[in-house]
Amino acid sequence: MRKISSKQKTKQIRFAFEAVEAKKVSLVGEFNNWNPDADPMQRNENGTWTKAKMLSPGNKEYKFWVDGEWMQDPENIRACPNCFGTQNSIAKVIL
Repeated sequence: MRKISSKQKTKQIRFAFEAVEAKKVSLVGEFNNWNPDADPMQRNENGTWTKAKMLSPGNKEYKFWVDGEWMQDPENIRACPNCFGTQNSIAKVIL
């Protein structure tokens, strides 16, 4: 039986959010216990915020925390309802 290395059990996923006027944007989801401080994003010169994250396979619910407000990913049509009456975006991770 062939062993799978730990590197093969995750895949780097790049998240991006355009918010020219934002002062702080974080990637928040089930992969970091919905902690707005866990994965701050970096702003580029065009006002797009990015973050690369190593994730295990499966559907991962997430949102962006933009200057203290929850924002769904406008570039991702995959979503599901959450317990707050809004929607979470879904990243589908396939190895």
